[in-house]
Amino acid sequence: MPPSALIDEFRAIVGEGGVLTGDDVTGRYPGYFMQRVEADILVRPETTEQVSQIMALCNAAGQPVVIQGGMSGWVRATQTRQGEVILSLERMNRIESIDPANRTAIVQAGVILERFQDDLEPYGLSFPLDLGGRGSCQLGGNAATNAGGMRVIRYGMMREQVLGMEVVLADGRVLSSMNRMIKNNTGYDLKQLFIGSEGTLGVITRLVLRLRERPVSSNTALVCCDSFDRIAKLLRHMDGALGGLLSAFELVDNSFYRTNTGEGRHPAPLGSDKPYYAMIEALGSDHERDRDLFESVLADAAEKGLFDDAIVARSEKDRDAIWGIREDLEHIVHDFQPFYAFDVSLPVGDMEAYMGEVTRRLKSIWPEGGIAFLGHVGDGNLHIAIGAGTTEDREQVESCVYEPLRPFGGSVSAEHGIGLEKKPWLSITRNPLERGLMRDIKQMFDPKGILNPGKIFAEEAS
Repeated sequence: MPPSALIDEFRAIVGEGGVLTGDDVTGRYPGYFMQRVEADILVRPETTEQVSQIMALCNAAGQPVVIQGGMSGWVRATQTRQGEVILSLERMNRIESIDPANRTAIVQAGVILERFQDDLEPYGLSFPLDLGGRGSCQLGGNAATNAGGMRVIRYGMMREQVLGMEVVLADGRVLSSMNRMIKNNTGYDLKQLFIGSEGTLGVITRLVLRLRERPVSSNTALVCCDSFDRIAKLLRHMDGALGGLLSAFELVDNSFYRTNTGEGRHPAPLGSDKPYYAMIEALGSDHERDRDLFESVLADAAEKGLFDDAIVARSEKDRDAIWGIREDLEHIVHDFQPFYAFDVSLPVGDMEAYMGEVTRRLKSIWPEGGIAFLGHVGDGNLHIAIGAGTTEDREQVESCVYEPLRPFGGSVSAEHGIGLEKKPWLSITRNPLERGLMRDIKQMFDPKGILNPGKIFAEEAS
């Protein structure tokens, strides 16, 4: 428990309702793959100035701080220990301004992604980041983890959506770099250091976000085929022939498809006998023209033998049904026990060999184990769901997934970060010099090591 004098100072800054203790803290949802909240104190500031004062106090006292947002991450980057203070940004949830002329918005870090997207509708604008956790994730957390999602192939990751930001450093200093321009080539782009840093370098409090014109048309199809080579060729064909309209190209394998379309679950739009299924989405600006183009390009792909069967969504209901198969993880989590989830990336051309090797390794140890692949194949990102062994076999299961990435130069984390979950495997993706430079940056920004301590970096011999 932090000293009572420190808690009293927190209350003086944020008010009585801004500080939670006891069951009000430990009874909170701990996040994915975490059993309970272990921290003693949770502080809920409403302004950057309050965050600055809190961090200055904590830095002076050497008090460890864990920043929490929407708690939708999958790598335990928000896990806490006794004696730590949680800094929750849930009350920093104001959309400060929307500028239609410049197509930018200024928001506080605690704004929920889905609420932000909804509030943009009257302006005819959109924020293209699209995640399964859109109803709970916060924009500050999206930036802190460099979130990806299903439309990266067209719009890029969160890094590409952030024009400027405000960050409170470990010692309480406020770095205000609220740039509103797409082009600003004046020295180091400091915001990029904090995007993807998982709360280890500073507290993101405000953001300037780039907005896009709201799509008018949406065309979606589900296709299936019997080889990954055809999936890869189909991706290139659709991307090239749609002239920049391709917004998502998502893959699920037979195991995932059969699990989610089993009896009493999602209806199966196509037969369940093919190894691979792909959800294809194109967003555009003209209903009739874009529909005709989409169907023409899909028909051309069929003539070229790039898939075996397809169904095109004819309504919003059809579209939701197709995407529901991809986005619903409830049945996978229920059927695959103990449940392990992985998020890796590698070149598209190496995916089939990689999937085969992971499956071979896993089945050689647990022949009855469950494994399913899905993901944003359009940008080289695979998610893997595994149900095998026991909870004590975690390291062995992880080895089956991560070790095969080495020969392909793959990444152990495509979009969820490192946190606690993946730090033992960071060396697969980052060489010693890279890891050393990252540690140097951490030391420079947080010399006392109070920000999200223990995350990202495994202990290494000096």
